[in-house]
Amino acid sequence: MKKISVLLAITALWAGSAVAEDHPIVLGIPVGLSGANSVVAPSVIQATELAVSEINDTGGLLNRKLVVEVADDASGAAGAQKAYDSLVFQKKVDAIIAMETTAARNAGLPIITRGQIPYIYTSFYEGSSCNKYQHIDAWVPQQMVSLMVDYFMKDHGAKTFFLVGSDYAFGRGLLGDTNKYIAEKGGTLVGEEYNPMDATDWTAIVSKIRATNPDAIITSTAAGAPNVTFTKQLRSAGITANYGSYALDEGTAKTLGPDAEGIYLGGTYYTGIESEKNAQFLKALHAKFGEKTETPNELSVPQYDAVHLYALAVKKAGTTDTDAVVKALSEVTFDGPRGPVKMSKQRHAPLTMYLAQVNAQGDTKIIGSYANVDPGEQCPNL
Repeated sequence: MKKISVLLAITALWAGSAVAEDHPIVLGIPVGLSGANSVVAPSVIQATELAVSEINDTGGLLNRKLVVEVADDASGAAGAQKAYDSLVFQKKVDAIIAMETTAARNAGLPIITRGQIPYIYTSFYEGSSCNKYQHIDAWVPQQMVSLMVDYFMKDHGAKTFFLVGSDYAFGRGLLGDTNKYIAEKGGTLVGEEYNPMDATDWTAIVSKIRATNPDAIITSTAAGAPNVTFTKQLRSAGITANYGSYALDEGTAKTLGPDAEGIYLGGTYYTGIESEKNAQFLKALHAKFGEKTETPNELSVPQYDAVHLYALAVKKAGTTDTDAVVKALSEVTFDGPRGPVKMSKQRHAPLTMYLAQVNAQGDTKIIGSYANVDPGEQCPNL
């Protein structure tokens, strides 16, 4: 794996008292600059940079500048081990905030435990990942599965379903929950198929979908590249069944062009959210990055929120001490583009959830919102 570790210098005009720049607080950001997540990584980096610059513009943290170290996790376990080892033990970061695959997270957590530093995971995932140093500000199956399945059953009369996933913990975990929920609601599963995370050929699975002719297709793939390759091959085959994705983000949908038309999405963030906080966020993002602005999405905005949540926790604790910050992370609330986020339910967050649909222009329209959806029992011993 080609390892990338680069210090992102965040410059700002300091307000108020002087901020010590010779002893900054350092956030480690392992992310898939290569591999499956490379499609969405640029938006995650931009979201991180924006949050850090906003914090530094208002005086930093504890009169110290906030900076970040980025390391490529190659979207998988082997790359994550190297990235985390570098960030925790060589760069000696104060905390890690990460939008990653489940495979990368699982590989990194033992290193977090050895290093004893705060960790915020910012990607939606299969649930029940518990570690004394970890908080999660993204959705879990209990907040998503019923919304998607119920919509297809009630609004489209769907009775038969075909599930497609990437062959790793997230894909199998989320579709396993979907399988059970479909059965509970009286639906019929006509197929459930998986491809390796880095696979690009979906021909065999698309053929099975055509043969079973389901009322609805639901996918749970690794974010980024698998969504692109599967969708293009599905559309090329002329399959027009209702298609819902747990993992296709708004930015990637735009890159698909007409192939994305009609896809149903589920998540906690869309650019079309009508709120003052979201309007301010979008304005700030475009002001900072101009024509190079990546479309903010379900994977980048929780990262933005998490940086601010960490900052609030450090301010509340009055220190970067791990135990104090971890405690404060369960107590602070950040009101951002997704609305108020507080990781107070067993290190997870009740969230406003949305269903949306992509139109012919690649834009995403919200078709349903569900406030304060509980994450359920995830880590009862924390």
